[in-house]
Amino acid sequence: MSRTDLVAEGRTPARPGRTFLGHPLGLANLAGVEMWERFSFYGMQGLLVFYLYYALVDGGLGLPQASATSIVGAYGGLVYLSAILGAWVADRLLGAERALTAAAAVIMVGHLSLALVPGLLGVGIGLLCIAIGSGTLKATTSSVLGDLYEPQDQRRDAGFSIYYMGVNIGALAGPLLTGLLWDLRGFHWGFGLAAVGMAVGLAQYLLLRRATLGDAGRQVSNPLSRQGKVRYGAAAGATVALVVVLSVTGVITALRLSTIVVGVTLAATVALFTVILTSSRITAEERSRVLSFIPMFVASAVFWSLFQQQFTVVALYADQRLDLSIFGWTMPPSWVQSINPIFIIVFAGIFAATWTRLGPRQPLSPTKFALGTIFMGVAFLLFLPYADGGPNSTPLLWLVFILFWFTMAELCLSPVGQSLSTKLAPKAFHTQMIALFFLSIAVGSAGAGSLARFYDPADEKPYFLTLGLASIAVGVVLLIGKQWITRLMAGVR
Repeated sequence: MSRTDLVAEGRTPARPGRTFLGHPLGLANLAGVEMWERFSFYGMQGLLVFYLYYALVDGGLGLPQASATSIVGAYGGLVYLSAILGAWVADRLLGAERALTAAAAVIMVGHLSLALVPGLLGVGIGLLCIAIGSGTLKATTSSVLGDLYEPQDQRRDAGFSIYYMGVNIGALAGPLLTGLLWDLRGFHWGFGLAAVGMAVGLAQYLLLRRATLGDAGRQVSNPLSRQGKVRYGAAAGATVALVVVLSVTGVITALRLSTIVVGVTLAATVALFTVILTSSRITAEERSRVLSFIPMFVASAVFWSLFQQQFTVVALYADQRLDLSIFGWTMPPSWVQSINPIFIIVFAGIFAATWTRLGPRQPLSPTKFALGTIFMGVAFLLFLPYADGGPNSTPLLWLVFILFWFTMAELCLSPVGQSLSTKLAPKAFHTQMIALFFLSIAVGSAGAGSLARFYDPADEKPYFLTLGLASIAVGVVLLIGKQWITRLMAGVR
């Protein structure tokens, strides 16, 4: 939508004369708030699995490892499952920008709960608030960022890559600083630092929002009627009551949690695809574009089910297999979570510049998705040379090399997936289409917790071999079908 069109609708665009690295100035503010959110998110998540399964005498909660990884996987899935809730609130109640503001405040409350409320009560309140807030913020920041660009603007993928680089500055610093505080003062100090980071991010966003964003993301694209508000409010209350009952009766347990989230997320995915595809508010061309997203949704879910094992299996591997000694000092195992962000910071700009320079000659989106899943499979196969070893058996540099391949896979798929969802989105389902991409991450994140149950430290090779080959196979299938998918995309690359 052009500046003239925005003015005609009574909306105020962000200032056109000021740019950030050749992009709209709002990119800097959105990347900034997401940077601090990722600082708090990864700073907390880097400690989470250890806090859950470390013994009470070590400051943890003493849960079995299988239950701990299931909780981490379920939480990761809920973060991205909440993207559908946040997208719905943005599209039907508040608009993306106002929903973003509310989400940042809820995230801060969650981190304060983990820092100040002891035991499983603090974990429950904290993770629920962070999951809802982070899912909402991720969907809405992508939506608002997409609004800053024209639909055919060749800078769009590069802009999302720059945004992604800013995000990973926070993801780098978070685990390093919270892990250091954990080592010096205990888990709750680390969680407290995550809360401080989110507070800084919220303050920065509120101070700069009007000057950098104008009215981007403030439109409610599909407002809900008064009757609809009552109906959906009643449904929400019934859902909460059902979850409470199932938890009290023992149907929902820590060990089953990640598998339950996978099932709920898949059901939500089918429902949302159905709602969009059967809506009378979309055109035939828009419907074709939504259909083209289905195979890439599958590839994305497979990718994330491996990638998100950084917080389940890879975290356990770092704690139990990795040689963490550096010149006689043993680094906290949570610091491993900062390796991937270092590579992102180094290579995100290179990828962004490459896509910009290639312009219309850059690989098609299905090709980028295929490369992401293939590289992810290669990363898992690289665990095989040191599989089945004992404590301190894997050199730190070898895991660094593996996580380099994690990064190459991520840069091929993740920022491209966010950008593509904004380009394929029907006008009436703008933010909810972005939520579909995040639902693929939800399936993968929860799946990472479910798959972790099959990880056997005494016999690791079958686990890494099976998942690695499966991911590569999905990528090959996507390459074979890329021309068919491209035709369905109806002119979108």
